[in-house]
Amino acid sequence: MTHGPGMNGLILDEPLLWEKGKKGRCGFSMVEQDVPEANLDNLENLLGDGPDFPDLSEIDVVRHYTRLSTWNFGVDTGMYPLGSCTMKYNPKINEKMAAMPGITTSHPLLEDKLSQGTLQIMFELQKFLAHITGMDAVSLQPAAGAQGELTGMQIFAAWFRKKGEKRNKILIPDTAHGTNPASAALCGFKPVAIKSGADGTLDVKVVTELMDEETVGIMLTNPNTLGLFEESIRDVTTIVHEKGGLVYCDGANMNAVMGVVDFKRCGIDVMHLNLHKTFSTPHGGGGPGAGPVCVVDQLKNFLPVPRVKHEKGRYYLEYDHPDSIGRLHAFFGNFGVLVRAYSYILSMGAGNLKKASQLAVLNANYVREAFRDVLHLAYDKPCMHECVFSDKMQHKYKVTTLDMAKRLIDHGYHPPTIYFPLVVPGAIMIEPTETENRDDLDQFVAVFKDVVREAKENSERLREAPTRTKLRRLDETRAARKPCLIG
Repeated sequence: MTHGPGMNGLILDEPLLWEKGKKGRCGFSMVEQDVPEANLDNLENLLGDGPDFPDLSEIDVVRHYTRLSTWNFGVDTGMYPLGSCTMKYNPKINEKMAAMPGITTSHPLLEDKLSQGTLQIMFELQKFLAHITGMDAVSLQPAAGAQGELTGMQIFAAWFRKKGEKRNKILIPDTAHGTNPASAALCGFKPVAIKSGADGTLDVKVVTELMDEETVGIMLTNPNTLGLFEESIRDVTTIVHEKGGLVYCDGANMNAVMGVVDFKRCGIDVMHLNLHKTFSTPHGGGGPGAGPVCVVDQLKNFLPVPRVKHEKGRYYLEYDHPDSIGRLHAFFGNFGVLVRAYSYILSMGAGNLKKASQLAVLNANYVREAFRDVLHLAYDKPCMHECVFSDKMQHKYKVTTLDMAKRLIDHGYHPPTIYFPLVVPGAIMIEPTETENRDDLDQFVAVFKDVVREAKENSERLREAPTRTKLRRLDETRAARKPCLIG
């Protein structure tokens, strides 16, 4: 390739602020004080020495943070083809709504009568999410997907405790999300792994063999982490229910099925949603998230409190639910994320939410077909939101998935997810999302094909990549075994 998103441009170096500072520099001028000085000797003794901040001018500070910002790569910079973690462009109108003064200055300790607007947003968002999933009741409390999983498992535990049943196992497919076993274990359930079938989906016979009276149910991801829809979902949920169990669905991949799949009709009892993946909110880098939990009617009394209710023209928080698993954290977590999701749903409408999922699936299958001749396709069947390849065809050139991912960085692309899911050796998982147009997809495909061609013609270059970045390839083994944790 002679051109690409990151083929040329400045790579700015930047020292630490402590290295830039010089005594006497100042970023602002203080007005002359008009109050008498106070004796603070005792206070200084209590506080000790102040922080060693460097002396900097205004231009030092502005240039420092501007240069650092040029090192960032975000979805506003270019395509994020990360599989399993939807990283799509988010319309700025939703950011604007979340930044409105009435939203950002509302205090969580205000009385209900002074918080009618914010409570209405939450109440209506609950209704929207219930309608989108087909479920009966929703809690907005969980502040992230993993906390949503934990909430679901707490509901499982509370349900069986209420029934007086002691069950200690849970089935988890090898195509479920990686945090699922940990969430189940925290609630006292022993994860029982289920190996997926030859087609990458659940084998009904295996589920039948493993589901018994000691098992609380199953914790699956649908679409799963191979980007495939669990076509036998109704058979699986029927088997679990016949043994008295419950079905949990990790809804992190909801971006593929909005307005398409009714999860209650599929037999799902509890599911969580990642608003920071599907519903237009920031994602990545440990930023804010939200993981609302949706349940069927028989489990609604176990949802966390408080819950937003509407009665006689008034919105209020309700706490009186004896069977509730309780409060998950103070207030309602990352409220701005809820506002962004609410704005996204209103601006899109039912038709466009469904269209977004259809386009996400279309783009993923477009990429799948584009690479089928140059990358090994792990499961040769139509996918949902993401497709999974491997480096099997590059083994003869002694080129690995990691080598190709590093070389993509030289071309200005963030690498796709690699070596996950674990069921595919040398996995390369790509999710283009619905927000990428065909021109951008074609450019990405062309660049990746050029990298694959290099694997055959100049494999040494790939093993040295990246070469155009500020830092070259790092010793990842050493970083994992002897991490530097002092900053």
